[in-house]
Amino acid sequence: MGTDNQTWVREFILLGLSSDWDTQVSLFVLFLVMYIVTVLGNFLIVLLIRLDSRLHTPMYFFLTNLSLVDVSYATSIIPQMLVHLLAAHKAIPFVSCAAQLFFSLGWGGIEFVLLAVMAYDRYVAVCDPLRYSVIMHGGLCTRLAITSWVSGSINALIHTAITFQLPMCRNKYIDHISCEILAVIRLACVDTSSNEIAIMVSSIVLLMTPFCLVLLSYIQIISTILKIQSTEGRKKAFHTCASHLTVVVLCYGMAIFTYIQPHSSPSVLQEKLISLFYAVLTPMLNPMIYSVRNKEVKGAWQKLLGQFSGLTSKLAT
Repeated sequence: MGTDNQTWVREFILLGLSSDWDTQVSLFVLFLVMYIVTVLGNFLIVLLIRLDSRLHTPMYFFLTNLSLVDVSYATSIIPQMLVHLLAAHKAIPFVSCAAQLFFSLGWGGIEFVLLAVMAYDRYVAVCDPLRYSVIMHGGLCTRLAITSWVSGSINALIHTAITFQLPMCRNKYIDHISCEILAVIRLACVDTSSNEIAIMVSSIVLLMTPFCLVLLSYIQIISTILKIQSTEGRKKAFHTCASHLTVVVLCYGMAIFTYIQPHSSPSVLQEKLISLFYAVLTPMLNPMIYSVRNKEVKGAWQKLLGQFSGLTSKLAT
């Protein structure tokens, strides 16, 4: 009976943010501009790291991974959302909905683990700088990055499988901007307590555990910074972590608020705004944060712009 019920739903209807046409057009323009800035900003960061040999360090290796994850996460949601803002029939096929849930969950999980890995990298850089290159060697960095990608992907695969096995009956209206897991589960016409438990377990494994590791790393980092005698030394140590710490606060805060207690989850409007935060705002802000608050990145930008300016002058003459 459950399988028969599920086959009734061939597609879902995403209700989105607004039914007013003028509002939808305005949102389309806004989100399109933000998506273009996101893609350009993150790919420019990746290109800069590739071109500047001074940035061929573990920290920027992980930042490259973070930028690729951010672009991928935004791409899993924003293009479909842009199409639906201008479409009269805001349908998404069953398979496409499952794929969107898989990829958005996957990229999100990868990012949480990757931020914990980056916190460990900053811990070693500040607390054990003399052995940094020995500890954070290429093999370890590669394994840590692979662990991030594999763990996020496995988590997404499990949740996608158990979510889309639920009988949806004839309820096909998703009151959300995308096929978000809590919104899809609400469509089920059976008890979903086991799915909520699974969300809680994965929240502990892929959200709270990395978050606790980040906290432990920064407790050690702050303790070490406070022991530094010179003001200049403390500033330098703090600046090596400032960008990462800013991104950590942005990424972990709302996720904990949203997923750690499904029974007391936020309202539908809050869920939509939180999804927009992760899909649109965070991926756009991350490259800006690392560019503005990081002296090495700013120096690399200045060097690249200087080379480009010199090349332009030569071509002009």
